[in-house]
Amino acid sequence: MTDPRPQSAGRGPERIAAAFADSGKRAALMPYLMGGFPDMEASREIGLAYADGGADLVELGVPFSDPLADGPVIQAAGTAALKAGATTAAVLGVCETLAHRLPVVIMCYANLVLAHDDFPGRIAAAGAAGLIVPDLPLEEAPPLLDACDAAGVALVPLVAPTTPDARLEAIGRRARGFIYTVSVTGTTGERDALADTFAATIERARSRTDVPVALGFGIATPAHAAQAAAAGADGVIVGSRLVRAAAEGEDVRALVEGFAGALR
Repeated sequence: MTDPRPQSAGRGPERIAAAFADSGKRAALMPYLMGGFPDMEASREIGLAYADGGADLVELGVPFSDPLADGPVIQAAGTAALKAGATTAAVLGVCETLAHRLPVVIMCYANLVLAHDDFPGRIAAAGAAGLIVPDLPLEEAPPLLDACDAAGVALVPLVAPTTPDARLEAIGRRARGFIYTVSVTGTTGERDALADTFAATIERARSRTDVPVALGFGIATPAHAAQAAAAGADGVIVGSRLVRAAAEGEDVRALVEGFAGALR
């Protein structure tokens, strides 16, 4: 009997670990995709273009009405997706397509997780390897962490330059898949330059966990990606630049190829 799950199905943490280990780059490349933007089918094609362009993983956002961690570009994309009728179920359909090609890490806010029964099981059935919930406090994470572990989904935590050492220690012990290390304080968005202190931010996270450390927020150019890799990041997450490209009709595959080339 043929297995109906995506061909890449397996335990999410293992799939993520393999993507980091086997990227063939100085750091794995993880572009962000807003599900349903500019429309659902277009977002599916953009995700496939990411894979064709050299992405190692994809962060797939589920649009939400109050995206407190997102900057203006991603907020606008989420608003447009919702106005166009995007639903969680439809975004998980995009996940299922992309999961045949590379690990997919779902990014969504806690309200969406709480609004669905067995959310980890639902995203696992769609082929997702991981889950990021940026507004889930450490103290409230254990029930979802247990559910994700049971479903074979990596619950990926975020840390910031301002995260206290003791809290960072606790987050690092519970981390699955990788640690999403925020390069700057504030929301997502393109920046002209990255802070010259983020090498220390990466090292702080690495010293307190056994999983890879990926750097995100503000990485807008291939030069930024190369800088992040040189500073010791195991992975590089690119968001607003690619979402803006999708909005403006740019060739996203070529852009991803540029970022991938800078990491080789």
